[in-house]
This record gives sequence, C-alpha cells and structure tokens, in this order.
Amino acid sequence: MSFKPVSGIGEFGLIDRLAKIIAPSAQQRPELLEGIGDDCAVFQISDSLLQVSTTDILTEQVHFDLLTTPMHHLGSKAISVNVSDICAMNALPDYALISIAVPPKMPVEMVEELYRGIEHASSLYGLAIAGGDTSSSPSGLFISVSMAGRTTPEQLALRKGASPGDLICVTGTLGGSCAGLHLLQREKATMIEQMRNNQPYNKEVMAELQEYTEAIRCHLLPEARIDIIDFFSIEQIVPTAMIDISDGLAADLGHLCRRSVVGAKIDESKLPVLAEARAVAEEFQQDVFDWALTGGEDYQLLFTVPKSQYDLIATHRDITVIGEITKKEEGLLLTDIFGMTIDMAEMKRGFDHFAE
Repeated sequence: MSFKPVSGIGEFGLIDRLAKIIAPSAQQRPELLEGIGDDCAVFQISDSLLQVSTTDILTEQVHFDLLTTPMHHLGSKAISVNVSDICAMNALPDYALISIAVPPKMPVEMVEELYRGIEHASSLYGLAIAGGDTSSSPSGLFISVSMAGRTTPEQLALRKGASPGDLICVTGTLGGSCAGLHLLQREKATMIEQMRNNQPYNKEVMAELQEYTEAIRCHLLPEARIDIIDFFSIEQIVPTAMIDISDGLAADLGHLCRRSVVGAKIDESKLPVLAEARAVAEEFQQDVFDWALTGGEDYQLLFTVPKSQYDLIATHRDITVIGEITKKEEGLLLTDIFGMTIDMAEMKRGFDHFAE
C-alpha cells in the first residue's frame, strides 16, 4: 500500500480532505451556520445574535524566529491575527483562550513578556483572555489562540456573497509585511555570520533597519482592522463578501471568488503599496507588486460592495477600490502597470505550510 505525503496535496488539499471526514458531525448541529471554508465558524445564538469563532497556531521556525521577533511583539501578533479573522466576518471580538507549549529551559521572564504582549493587544481590541492550557515542548515554542466574537445576522459577512459588478476593495497598504520579513531575515543572516567570525555586530545594519520602521512594524506588529468594522457599523455598510489578507491578495481573492462562484479583475496600478516596501523591494531587486499580491501577512481586509455604495466607501481615506467582480467564466485577471492582462490563477500562490 502506497501512502501520499501531505506535501503532495498541499495545505488546502489537506483541509478539503479533512473537511469531508468531519462533515457528518457538523451536519448534526443546525445552529452551526458556517463551518470549514471561511475565516470563522458561525453559530446561531439567538434570532438577533451570532457567535463567530476562530483558532490559529503559531509555530517557532515556521511562523516566527525568536532571533528576530521580540516576545512582546509575538504575543501581540498572536492576538491580532485572530482578531483579523473575527473582523473578516464583520464582527467584534469578545474573548480568547491561549494555549502554549514551551521548552522547559526557556526563561520564565520570556514567557511573561509573551503574555504582556498578549494582554496589551487584548486591551486594545477590548477582549478578555478567559483561560487556556500549558504544556512542555521538546522543540521550540508553540502558541495556539482560540477566539470568539459576535455579530448579527444582518451584519454578517462571509467569503461567499459577491456578485458580478461589485467593487473589490482593500484596506490599508500592502507589501509591508513581506518587506519587513526580508529585512529581518537579512539582519539575522548578517548577525549569524558575524558571530561565526567573532566580529562585533555591525551597527550600520541596525541604522538601516531604523530607516524602515514601518515595514518592520507591519511584519512584527500587524494591527487588525477593527476600526473598519466600526466604520461599517456607523455608515451601515455590509460587505457582500469579505476575507482578511493572510495568504496574500491574489490567493485570498481566489478564496473569496471560489466561495462566491465569481471571477474578478483588478488593476495593479491601483494597489495601495506601502511606500517603504517600494524602497525595500528596490534594494533587494524584487518586484514590489509581487510582494503586494503574494507576500501575505498584511492582515488587511479585502471585501466587496455594490457600486451603489461607492460614495460611502470613498469617504474613508484608508479604503481603496482595486477592481470589480466579474462572472466566473471570466476568471481571475490582473491588468499590470504596462496594460498587460495576467491570469492570477497562474501566479505564485500564497504561503502553503506543506509545499516542498
């Protein structure tokens, strides 16, 4: 009997196979309105209240490197990435459970600093840490966050729901996290090389990093766009579909379009790219638009609205219209800055945990 490695089907192939196995249990609970396939699971609590729940795991040497990531920042990011999933449902966060697996020799002070970051971010988002679990780890630090939030049936936004003619919008700027990651990886490589050669750490590298504080912040300290959810509530805007940008704009737009059974066309020249990301990309001789489209971990919101709501959307200075939803058969198309049309289905996809 031959076995297929997980790397042979990839992260989303694995999710699809596991979803089929557990489907019967989900079908037994009518209050479960949405399960696997969106940013959060959705539960019907009452006629006027929905609970949304998400979970995420951060693994050392996969999601973060302690040589370049301060523990306080790591704790804050662990909360923000989950709040971002809650926001992607047009919901607000309520509480979280934190589980960690810690190497026994890790200093207690490091773990405490991690939790100070967790508490700081939680207070900013107005959520409570309700408990969790602890365990030892033989190889690195693991952080698992489970979070619940709330919304109403009228306000709920899913990945499905977009229709041809809807505007495609994105919040904030893109490419910053990928730029910050490149800078930190270079710093790490330089630091290791100097340690091997018994050389003092090059202060010029630190000075260069200080020129790109915003890009590094985007990677180490992303902020969930809970302010956009407040804006939607005030202006009575309900996106027809929404997702947060964790895998990269191209990949996440693909997720939204598959669930909505639609196509899309976007204009590369309209992508709101972080100014520092442009400078960093030039320094690394990379295409900043590739970072904006496939870099991932920007944790901005990607959403669609009817054209009739353009005037409302246009009042927010941090929302950019980048394209339009089309019919499914038209595919996922990008008009680049030279006017050429590119099939986004053929672009490099976002991060896949099991890709070889």
